[in-house]
Amino acid sequence: MAQSGEPAHLLIVDDDRRIRELLRSYLTGHGFRVTMAASAAEARLAMTGLSFDLLILDIMMPGESGLDLAAALRKDNQAVPVLMLSALAETEDRIRGLLAGSDDYLSKPFEPQELLLRIQNILRRSAVPLERPPEVRFGPFAFHLSRGELRRDGEPVKLTASERDLLRLLAGRLGEPASRAELSEPGADEDARSVDVRINRLRQKLEDDPGNPVYLRTLRGAGYALIAE
Repeated sequence: MAQSGEPAHLLIVDDDRRIRELLRSYLTGHGFRVTMAASAAEARLAMTGLSFDLLILDIMMPGESGLDLAAALRKDNQAVPVLMLSALAETEDRIRGLLAGSDDYLSKPFEPQELLLRIQNILRRSAVPLERPPEVRFGPFAFHLSRGELRRDGEPVKLTASERDLLRLLAGRLGEPASRAELSEPGADEDARSVDVRINRLRQKLEDDPGNPVYLRTLRGAGYALIAE
């Protein structure tokens, strides 16, 4: 795993040389260290001598498939995060990928920026957490991060599971923006509109005037942020 201050080290596993090179060029250009493998066997060999922060794993490869490799890694209790890439875009295909042990699933073709955001999101979730207060306060609200409990002036506020997950992500990076891709539910094929709807529902519980939010703000071009004012 990357030491503090070092760029994350990614292993790209894809039998298509052109895709490997395109991904390597794009991701190194965004500050990552990148190693490439053309098959599951090459990936296994690379992993015997190097430690990786994330595997970007194609599903459809000759020999051992990406699904098989991911399942084998999880069976061996290897916790390295896995982002699966595949031309298979049906819901059942995504479910199979997640059941095999992947942390996220991205259908081909995809926008490079979406890939980058998903990588950053996975790395953020898998990072060793720094010490932080168990409770985040903003205005009259207090949100307990581990329990997912929200209180207003000491009184509990009921949250759905989706609202709790959104608030936990935003409260964990108070004042910093989170993009719509980061706020999408893992494994869900959400569009921007779906995320906006979930945000608006949460605003109904946080804001006196949801149309002019004080705490859950839109940051143009960056996403949403929870502000402690």
